Amino acid sequence: MNPVTGTRTAGGRGSFGRTLDWRVLIGSGERIGALVLPFLVVGVIANLMWPALFSVGGPPIVLRALSAVMLIPGITIWAWSVALILTMVPKGELITSGPYALVKHPLYTGVALLVLPWAGFMLDTWLGVAIGTVLYLGSRLFAPEEERELARAFGARWDEYLGTVMMPWL
Repeated sequence: MNPVTGTRTAGGRGSFGRTLDWRVLIGSGERIGALVLPFLVVGVIANLMWPALFSVGGPPIVLRALSAVMLIPGITIWAWSVALILTMVPKGELITSGPYALVKHPLYTGVALLVLPWAGFMLDTWLGVAIGTVLYLGSRLFAPEEERELARAFGARWDEYLGTVMMPWL
């Protein structure tokens, strides 16, 4: 399967076409989103109905400061990952630099662990931690299928990447 066009090619490693299949850009995102959406909707409704149950206490100044500090790398990793996806995937290139040198799925990991929980704390709710946890677990659930497709598409280059990524387990 050609990862750019979404069409089958000989041996799974044909030349990259010029037509971009939008599913390539989002990878497992559609399935992860379908998993997370019900938790998000129920959580937001519950948070609006019973805000005291979700409150983190203000948030206290220390939690607010820590949240601001954690959001900086989180938003940076997210934006950098999106930029790399939008510029490199249409060219049929395997992304191995920037945040992808640290973890295999920095967009999901960054949003789940560095954006949602800390944004939630800034908004005086622990709902971000819950939604971030579901997002992270969903990304781990659907990552193997996405990684098998990448291995088929990029072969030895994918294997080489796996040997260099700093935290492949995250």
